[in-house]
Amino acid sequence: MGKDTSGSTAKLGTALNRLAAARAGRARPATGFVSQPEPRTIGSFAKGRQLIQGNFLFSGFLIEGPGVNIWDLPMPDPAFEEALQGCGWLDDLAAVGDREARIRAQDWVFGWIDRFGDGKGPGWTPDLTGRRLIRWINHAILLLNGRERDDSDRFFRALGQQTIFLSKRWTSTAPGLPRFEALTGLIYAGLALTGMERHATPAIEALTKECEAQIDAEGGIPTRCPEELLEVLTLLNWANEALMTAGRTPPGALLDAIARIAPTLRALRHSDGALARFHGGGRGLEGRLDAALSATGIRGVRREPMAMGFVRMQGGRSSLIIDAARPPQGTASANAHASTLAFELTSGRRPMIVNCGSGAHFGRDWHRAGRATASHSTLSIYGYSSSRLGPERLFGRAPRAYLDKTPKDVWARTDDATESGMIFGHDGYTETHGMTHIRELDLSTDGRELRGRDTLGAMTPEDIARFEQIFEREGLRGIPFDIRFHLHPDCDATLDMGGTAVSVALRSGEIWVFRHDGVADLTLEPSVYLEKGRIRPRASLQIVLSSKVLDRACQIGWTFSQARDNPSAIVAP
Repeated sequence: MGKDTSGSTAKLGTALNRLAAARAGRARPATGFVSQPEPRTIGSFAKGRQLIQGNFLFSGFLIEGPGVNIWDLPMPDPAFEEALQGCGWLDDLAAVGDREARIRAQDWVFGWIDRFGDGKGPGWTPDLTGRRLIRWINHAILLLNGRERDDSDRFFRALGQQTIFLSKRWTSTAPGLPRFEALTGLIYAGLALTGMERHATPAIEALTKECEAQIDAEGGIPTRCPEELLEVLTLLNWANEALMTAGRTPPGALLDAIARIAPTLRALRHSDGALARFHGGGRGLEGRLDAALSATGIRGVRREPMAMGFVRMQGGRSSLIIDAARPPQGTASANAHASTLAFELTSGRRPMIVNCGSGAHFGRDWHRAGRATASHSTLSIYGYSSSRLGPERLFGRAPRAYLDKTPKDVWARTDDATESGMIFGHDGYTETHGMTHIRELDLSTDGRELRGRDTLGAMTPEDIARFEQIFEREGLRGIPFDIRFHLHPDCDATLDMGGTAVSVALRSGEIWVFRHDGVADLTLEPSVYLEKGRIRPRASLQIVLSSKVLDRACQIGWTFSQARDNPSAIVAP
């Protein structure tokens, strides 16, 4: 294996960014707006009030500092600092919009100009600069209200400097969301700022190429992260709106990309309107998904059974989404999870079966733990994940481990024995144990019952030989495995029927009962729910079926079914 040069490459990139920023500061500045900008990004009123009160919650870290300037805060983690430098908090202050919010917004933005406007600091990366430009332009009225002419000149000089920096350095960003952020910010600035018009057309052409290269024919992206796909669609919508506001015709490739993504995102949302949580993504910011889909004007849903490698099953008010494709590869896997054949199940507006989620906001240990197969609602061989994590490399400013030795063959097909069921499989354990995982799922038409069957077995002569080798090495004790069903923390669960079943109560009043065929041991164990925007993981529970493969294969059947006395329709508060 070659020497990892990511550290030296990152240092070179930082040096080039600072050089480009310093040169941009000597260029001719922007002098004003071509037209009055309209805010397209409004955040959370509650978060805005917290910021005004001095409660700074970013990337899982809470720092209390009433009256403290945001740039005087201690920086507990690179992700915390990036959140500050991207200025997404402007959206939340704008949502409040009163005098106090305006004072904070102005103090912090002009404070940034004073401290970092000379090209120094961690915020001079193309993706953060693009993110910051969009916010500054969106909320320019808030930021310039009541300020003197000298402040206005400083503001436009800083906008021009960042625009010129972006025009020189956007190519250094990683393909995917970082590059979409950089290019959208450059388009925004080129169209909005007097004196920066020359940067718009090259940026539009570059964004067009990125749409063609990064968004596949089915509207998916290489990371296979639903929330990241939402962020990409949001950026493309903003670019499209900025072009139309400027009187320009959006390029066909941009409109085609939006048209491909929208139906895919609809397929990746549960019956409660939130996104499925896979490969480092969460449920999506409140209102972001509805706003993005509404802005597209596209109402269609994908007719194909698979969307970005996920299969969505719908029955009545229940939705099930399962990861049914090969995991992301290479740099696209820097935040990906070993979640093959994991599923989430939502009943109406209440999530029930979930994956633990991304622990990236709770530190490196939680991030790594959240990526393991055991943190997902699927089968895992004891001590192993279906994809293994490789050595850490520098990804942006933080170290990340890419997925290594992932399943090569992941498949899904309709179950011929049922009208609504499907069968899935992957070979992620053949190399380590000679085992293939096959999962059969059948969600009833009314959505009140989910039948499942998981099989772990050696399928080919080569796999059988590998299994027998491992079996003998382990002293004929068998290969232990677990099937986990992580419950949302709002669910109450108890062992029932003498320990042979689990009753799960949702806040809507529904009762679901989990049963199994008796082949495995059933336990109800602690779990965690890793949720963005919180200070610490939320405690939850998980249903665990444990067994061993003793004779080339083991098959376990199980069901989730609503109790019969449940009402057929429940309007959740």
